[in-house]
Amino acid sequence: MNWKKLYRIYREEGLSVRKNGGRKRAIGTRAPMAIPQGPNQRWSLDFVSDSLSDGRRFRVLCVIDDFSRECLAARVAITSRQRFFPTCYGTELTSNAILKWQEDRKVEWHYIAPGKPMQNGFVESFNGRLRDECLNEHLFDNLRHARELIAAWRDDYNHHRPHTSLDGLTPWEYHQGSVEDQTLNRANQ
Repeated sequence: MNWKKLYRIYREEGLSVRKNGGRKRAIGTRAPMAIPQGPNQRWSLDFVSDSLSDGRRFRVLCVIDDFSRECLAARVAITSRQRFFPTCYGTELTSNAILKWQEDRKVEWHYIAPGKPMQNGFVESFNGRLRDECLNEHLFDNLRHARELIAAWRDDYNHHRPHTSLDGLTPWEYHQGSVEDQTLNRANQ
């Protein structure tokens, strides 16, 4: 039977192939974000994946302060939903558990538009540096080894490496200078 006859019979009988619905995504704000004017006004989160020398995969949850570019946390864990975040179904950070957590604590949660990583540009830039300068440079024997090397790299990134986008200051120096400026402004008012 040729495809034309098959298609005609298919249409006459009213047959159709069921389409799976798309993946359900968490509902949250998806609007342009204002640039933060001080430290701790907005943090960005993202995951980076790598593997140990024995082939087991692990992920690093990176938390970046968008104002100072400081890496607030780089948590390393084996890829497993139960050991990372309580995400029941769906992608990272889009589960009902996360939505309930942010609602209970009155935290404004903002999701970037799908396929638009530059809406989360500060953490994406950080992830690129982490991958190029740390993850691609080392072969990790175990999780402890990965945690130690990533923590050392994070310390160097925050305290010893000047950033041109921060006028040649380290993220920590930029954060401290901003806090001092805000304190002086309040004292002068």
